Amino acid sequence: MSAPRVTATRLPAASMLSARIGQGDFLDCYSVASTLGPRRAAEIITAFPTWAQALVMLRGVITAPFGLSQDGPAADDKLGPFPVESETGTELIAGFDDRHLDFRVSVRSEDGLVSLATWVHPHNLGGRLYLAAIMPFHILIARNALARVARS
Repeated sequence: MSAPRVTATRLPAASMLSARIGQGDFLDCYSVASTLGPRRAAEIITAFPTWAQALVMLRGVITAPFGLSQDGPAADDKLGPFPVESETGTELIAGFDDRHLDFRVSVRSEDGLVSLATWVHPHNLGGRLYLAAIMPFHILIARNALARVARS
């Protein structure tokens, strides 16, 4: 069996993340063939494999002295550590604002594709350094997450 084809794509024009994008923000988007709805796809995406859980735990140890959130704010509806901000039949937005940056993820399902987009607005040098440090891991985790969506 061949590996699912996860591709870097543009943010779908209808995405609710579009309104957030400003100068200096980070945005990436990956897509994979799947007919799963956004909630089910987001559940799979946030069910991190063991190696990714270990990276998240390491992140927690490293960032704790800086007062960064370790499990996100309390919320009635969360996927992993991410509070769900909005949900429609085609898109789910989750994430929160922290001291160093604001971030949201979009899981969008339409036309036989599931897209995972990440938007980050750094507040300061710490946010930009943090983003640069985690980027290789972010890409690995995002691509792995969509491959798991495609296999479901």
